Amino acid sequence: MFEKVLIANRGEIALRIHRACREMGIHTVAVHSTADADAMHVRLADESVCIGPPPAKDSYLNIPAILTAAAITGADAIHPGIGFMSENANFAEMVEQHGFTFIGPTPEHIRIMGDKVTAKQTVKAHGLPTVPGSDGALKDLDDAKKNAADIGYPVLIKAAAGGGGKGMKVARDAAGLEEAYTLARGEARAAFGNDEVYMEKYLEKPRHIEVQLLGDTHGNAVHFGERDCSIQRRHQKVIEEAPSPGLNADERVQIGELAAKVIRKIGYRGVGTIEFLYEQGKFYFIEMNTRLQIEHTITEMVTGIDLVREQIRVAAGLPLSYTQKDITFSGHAIECRINAENPETFAPSPGKIVGYHPPGGLDVRVDSALYDGYRVPPHYDSMIAKLVVHGTNRNECLLRLRRALEEFVIGGIDTTLPLHRRLIAEPDFINGDYDIHWLEHYLEKK
Repeated sequence: MFEKVLIANRGEIALRIHRACREMGIHTVAVHSTADADAMHVRLADESVCIGPPPAKDSYLNIPAILTAAAITGADAIHPGIGFMSENANFAEMVEQHGFTFIGPTPEHIRIMGDKVTAKQTVKAHGLPTVPGSDGALKDLDDAKKNAADIGYPVLIKAAAGGGGKGMKVARDAAGLEEAYTLARGEARAAFGNDEVYMEKYLEKPRHIEVQLLGDTHGNAVHFGERDCSIQRRHQKVIEEAPSPGLNADERVQIGELAAKVIRKIGYRGVGTIEFLYEQGKFYFIEMNTRLQIEHTITEMVTGIDLVREQIRVAAGLPLSYTQKDITFSGHAIECRINAENPETFAPSPGKIVGYHPPGGLDVRVDSALYDGYRVPPHYDSMIAKLVVHGTNRNECLLRLRRALEEFVIGGIDTTLPLHRRLIAEPDFINGDYDIHWLEHYLEKK
């Protein structure tokens, strides 16, 4: 097992990784920008190294600085966390080349699954259903027109190298195709430096279902059930729950086993998530995330398994702690992502925290790096906390979540707590009757 792990991230996920390491007897190194000198994970880590000024490109995306910090502190391994360098194949490769262990998949698997077209072709070859679409990247507008005619409108143009909703445009008919194609390519080029796009059938009312997976270097792979991440704004998840209220028992077993079979066949190492669109009893693969997910927490709540601990064990070359039959599911869990944003306009709201009181009680978990007096910097993602609640069933979970949201106090800045309080009181949400477009429609009516 590793003696010292460098955590190449910040915020709540850096703190989450630190806690798992400490419980395993592993020393930690925190790297940080000058803006994060007083961050909680920096305060708690055994050692810390400043790697640059506030802009991420000069600090958390600064590969030489991260590798130098690992070298001077004598770290054995580097955990990339979520975002930043977590799905950068070149970074993973350089980590290994410099003699450290990358706590994540192989560079090869990051590359394969990081390209949406290649990923789709790979999983399709191993039996996963995919959304009807182009066989690869679209060559030009004429190729787009031909594919759209074959697939049938509406269609979705998507960036081959991207995610997070960037480089995605819907064409509902032939008249709108040229504009959608041009805009998607432009956004893809600006966001990812690659203007390749591909096409898929646009599903009208799908749910976003993802399966949590883990593979080791000994040929073993298991799944930890599914999560429903359909409550989204601009393709960014807002609320997630496990299990999905939209699946039956047979469907969740089927999709879990299918996904685990794929990563077993390709020899995948570490945690990963295969994401699907689900509509009218059918699943369609959309992408694989080759890293820990923000919403891993709800899977931990319903399985009782520490996924970060398992991720570290696998990276150290140990076999899985669990066979599939060892993994059981209990109750229901929901996560609310709390952002430092105005709950009406969604304008960022950095600033000093004046008054902080997280909720507590049975089966209530708050993953956050906030503390009273902490100053939320303006340079990074606006998510500042995750409220995760578990219940013996979905109804109990909803009641506990309502109580926890009422207790949660984050003063001094605007947050999305009021939005979450409204959302969980909506009849559609209470009934589990929603899809990936539901939140956008809800906000348009307000």
